Amino acid sequence: MAREGSFTRAAESLHVSQPTITTQVRFLEEAYKVELFHRRGRRVQLTVMGEQLMQLAQQIFSLEADAVNLLGDAGELRTGHLRVAAVGPYHVTKMLVDFNQRYPGIKVTVSTGNSQDVLNQLLDYSADVGVLAQMVRDERFLSVPFMKQPVVVFVPSSHRFARRRAIRLAELEGERLIMREQGSTTRKALELALDKARIRTDVVMEIGSREVIREAVLQGLGIAAVSEVEYVPAPDLHRVAISDTEIFTSAHALCLAERRDMRMVSAFFDTLSPALSAAPEGRRRRSH
Repeated sequence: MAREGSFTRAAESLHVSQPTITTQVRFLEEAYKVELFHRRGRRVQLTVMGEQLMQLAQQIFSLEADAVNLLGDAGELRTGHLRVAAVGPYHVTKMLVDFNQRYPGIKVTVSTGNSQDVLNQLLDYSADVGVLAQMVRDERFLSVPFMKQPVVVFVPSSHRFARRRAIRLAELEGERLIMREQGSTTRKALELALDKARIRTDVVMEIGSREVIREAVLQGLGIAAVSEVEYVPAPDLHRVAISDTEIFTSAHALCLAERRDMRMVSAFFDTLSPALSAAPEGRRRRSH
């Protein structure tokens, strides 16, 4: 009405009846004991109070439009924030590149910690998706294996394996090994293969940090095994493949099962690989 200058033209503009407009304005004025319009015949003009209320109303309409646009952009993944919790940076780099290329407007943050840290962040909703190097047997989570990496051995340049590209598993017999802590996925995979082949090694150290293990190998304290994706080259280090035995780790992306159909989470899983996107639901297993 303020724009149109009359109740009749305002009603026509809003596609409602003129009595409806008149009734609503009268209700506001009587309910709050104020005068919003000066009536001059068929013409109406805002009072000072009416002008103040109109300014607030315009702000409200603008905020409403902003909210609608925000929700629309988020639904279409043009804006938003994806929070990823991972056991290490090595497993998430490729997937984050793929996600960013597909959804450049989405902000992504990554936090790292051990497996329990990742699960806790998912459970308290401080992370949307997690990345672990193992399957979690828990009904609360949905888990998707997305990357299979061979386990390799790395040695100092002074070691007898340093001039080799590959060794047989049996050649690890009696070797001084620097192992990750109990529960490490890489350690489990290697120990399973060694036990199956009845090969004995000399575990000289257990260290919970990849960086410290790397330094210990550089100092000649022993040799170590690592998932190939986690190996960091150095002039005095040499990577050696195991040629006759398949030893590997599998990284898993996971989320709370209840959040699997959330748009952001679903988009993340769908960008892991074309094969996963097209896979039947049976391949997307729930942890149990």
